[in-house]
Amino acid sequence: MNQFEFTVSEEQAQTRVDKLLTELMDDVSRSQIQLWIKEGHVTLNNESVKSNYKVEEADHLTVTIPEAVELEAVAEDIPLDVVYEDEDVIVINKPRGMVVHPAPGHPNGTLVNALLHHCSDLPGINGVIRPGIVHRIDKDTSGLLMVAKNDKAHESLVDQLKAKTTKRLYQTIVHGVIPHEHGTVDAPIGRDKRDRQSMAVTDDNGREAVTHFTVIETFEKYSYITCQLETGRTHQIRVHMKYIGHPVAGDPKYGPKKTLDIKGQALHASVLGFTHPRTGEEMVFEAPMPEDMKVLLKKLQDSR
Repeated sequence: MNQFEFTVSEEQAQTRVDKLLTELMDDVSRSQIQLWIKEGHVTLNNESVKSNYKVEEADHLTVTIPEAVELEAVAEDIPLDVVYEDEDVIVINKPRGMVVHPAPGHPNGTLVNALLHHCSDLPGINGVIRPGIVHRIDKDTSGLLMVAKNDKAHESLVDQLKAKTTKRLYQTIVHGVIPHEHGTVDAPIGRDKRDRQSMAVTDDNGREAVTHFTVIETFEKYSYITCQLETGRTHQIRVHMKYIGHPVAGDPKYGPKKTLDIKGQALHASVLGFTHPRTGEEMVFEAPMPEDMKVLLKKLQDSR
């Protein structure tokens, strides 16, 4: 077990203990800190403490990080929309609402659980939790994902992502009227210091992130656009569109509460292209916009 110790300074006094530890410990969310406190892994002056306790100068905090428990991904007979499959790769059209891989809070019902049933011999290069997974799309984003079926294919597809040679095009409806046809958002993305479960444009801990967009159609209060990823940071399109003042419609994390009626963000990975790891053939796949997004778009078109 790893153990961290902190002594509260004068400037840090009167801060909630969960908030302070979130600020002090990189890449640990506030909810994770609160769970550790609840489970007794955090002590204040060698005694248990509550998350809402406001620390005082010279207080001594000890955080004992418990050993991570490896989740076991279990094969589940869940239907998959298979767009393409051969001995090396499989391309899936993931529905909105499906998590890609097991995690605390989502131990089953994920794409990985379904893949383990569909392909029993997926490689373990990414660990038991994410066999064959090369890249992810968010739970409430629908669309195309490529999955490697052996280690060589996995290595090739990962290298293509790093080299920025894959094609990933998304359809989305965003708030506001974008006044120009094309644009590029080149802004680094990292963990949001104010909310460790969110991402944000930041120079402090951000990594390169580039999104190109094209406006397809505009309406009174919304725009229908396509976004092409040059990089693949967590929540990239959602964060970048919020950053330029046009958050994705229906986005519960980065968008306004008053939005279009859709369960999850109106964001769909519609085009996926890569070089086949064995044959060298250039392959491009398309997935139609999901029905609920089609309905939203039709309503916007009819309201003009």
